[in-house]
Amino acid sequence: MHEPGLRHRQLVAAARKFPPIRTAVVHPCDDASFCGAFEARDEGLIIPVLVGPIAKIRKAAEQANVSLEGVEIVDVPHSHAAADKAVAMARNGDVEALMKGALHTDEVMAAVVRPDTGLRTERRISHVFVLDVPHYHKPLLLTDAAINIYPTLDDKRDIVQNAIDLAHALGIASPKVAILSAVETVTPKITSTVEAAALCKMADRGQITGGMLDGPLAFDNAVSKEAAAAKNILSPVAGDADILVTPDLESGNMLAKQLVYLAGGEAAGIVLGARVPIILTSRADGTLARIASCAVAQLYAHRSRPPA
Repeated sequence: MHEPGLRHRQLVAAARKFPPIRTAVVHPCDDASFCGAFEARDEGLIIPVLVGPIAKIRKAAEQANVSLEGVEIVDVPHSHAAADKAVAMARNGDVEALMKGALHTDEVMAAVVRPDTGLRTERRISHVFVLDVPHYHKPLLLTDAAINIYPTLDDKRDIVQNAIDLAHALGIASPKVAILSAVETVTPKITSTVEAAALCKMADRGQITGGMLDGPLAFDNAVSKEAAAAKNILSPVAGDADILVTPDLESGNMLAKQLVYLAGGEAAGIVLGARVPIILTSRADGTLARIASCAVAQLYAHRSRPPA
């Protein structure tokens, strides 16, 4: 029997081998976001820098019964200003990650993607869930279920590359990437099958590196060797995927939540493709999911550091 949350606890243990990263916590003015940051601090994963209205931060600390002694606080008047200030700190190298607090994801991402003052790189920004699913034999990455609504083929190239880079940071040397659709054959009437085949050819030509791609694959063929064998699919990826790439945000979001709420999975996740990793926690996340998300960001940040 699989021990729930075991793989996420293993991620946290792996991250503890590195020093904690300075993380701007954006508008930590409710109990959930405040406690999440300090739980990760206590695990040795991050050094939280609280960015928001100081009066609200102190009230949240009081309600959570957490001491602010020795904690750096950057006082700004409201959530929009908190997002802008946190992004500016990341641009200046003052912090190595961002963590969403008590504000909408759109507020954080609007500051991140702003052309002149944001954190964009030449890579498309995307989100990756890191899932511990009891009935699957290893960690499972799923992308993109939170940022890109209807990604183009070019967007998907970056989405795949971001996920591969994260897999490397998590210790997966050559991740197996399943490009999902409704069927496993290229069917012109289903655009996602054509794009899946194109992504695989882009990997053959070196436009995507570091992973092994196959697609289109239906979900069952991606995660079940028995299902793949029944359909005579000969592929090292089928039934053994490390990364699932969904056609769009709608299908990705539904699949991620099904794996959590019906299959008993635990989900951590971060946003990649910006200058620093961004931890997007949800009010519905439990303690382990919040801590594991910080561990994922910490491992990625250390891998992304330039050599000394």
